[in-house]
Amino acid sequence: MNAYTGTLNETQRMDTTAAIAVALTVAGWASAFPAIRAGLAAFQPLELGALRFAIAAVPAAIFLAVKRPALPRIDELWRFGFGGAIFVALYTAMLNFGELTVSAGAAGFIINVSPIFTAIMAMALLGERFSRLAWLGTVISFTGIGIIAVADGHGLHFNAGALLVLGSALCSAVNTIVQKPLFARHHPLTIAASNMVLGALCLSPFLPEAFKQAAVADTAGLGAVSYLGIVPSLIAYAAWATALSRLPAARASNFLYLVSPTSALIGFFWLGEVPTLLGILGGALALGGVIVVNLKR
Repeated sequence: MNAYTGTLNETQRMDTTAAIAVALTVAGWASAFPAIRAGLAAFQPLELGALRFAIAAVPAAIFLAVKRPALPRIDELWRFGFGGAIFVALYTAMLNFGELTVSAGAAGFIINVSPIFTAIMAMALLGERFSRLAWLGTVISFTGIGIIAVADGHGLHFNAGALLVLGSALCSAVNTIVQKPLFARHHPLTIAASNMVLGALCLSPFLPEAFKQAAVADTAGLGAVSYLGIVPSLIAYAAWATALSRLPAARASNFLYLVSPTSALIGFFWLGEVPTLLGILGGALALGGVIVVNLKR
């Protein structure tokens, strides 16, 4: 056991490192929505995911080769494999296919079921506590995300695409619970890098076709997939692992409610999309709910 043994206790508090990690995660994953939309204009869903994580896997593999972290125990192998196969490969495939037919606001609403899944499983399986005040904050945030979805203008249409996005939310929540115990023995960057490499291997059968599509893709498509590989993948996944190593799973996941309003803010500056008053109200509620959850912390 090493210095990370203490990361699973109930006294975990928000420190500067955790705050920075949360901020990077929220900003990185919020920017992924417009980047995925741009990437899907040049690539098919599986090929976009394969090339995205191939880009992320190269520096991740170099990190693992240089650092030579402790090998996982036999009983930990499935947890590492789960991260690559489910949290990276399956999550990405389902989200990419879902975004073909689901609007950004609706996708953000559905994805934000993930913190609720996580909180329930963390209490049942990890013995974490989630107070009534925390549940109140969760309801406030989830209401805000719902308002953002309505303000998106396309409404909520629970078609096959919506179910795929819901599946990706479940992948994220289950992985949070599955990989949380790994932080007792392994550095968060080791876990994140392993997820990148294993996920890229799972998606590698689609890489040859991805290279063919890249050969005829425009600059915007190539820029989108490159951005996805570096910021929402390499940086944000590493930041999320760091946040999860320093905070209880349920509380860390609650910060993900900030992804939707942050995505709207990024859309304003990047794409010139002006949010409606209803969207601004939803963003304020999402932020307020996160503040309520973290009162007296």
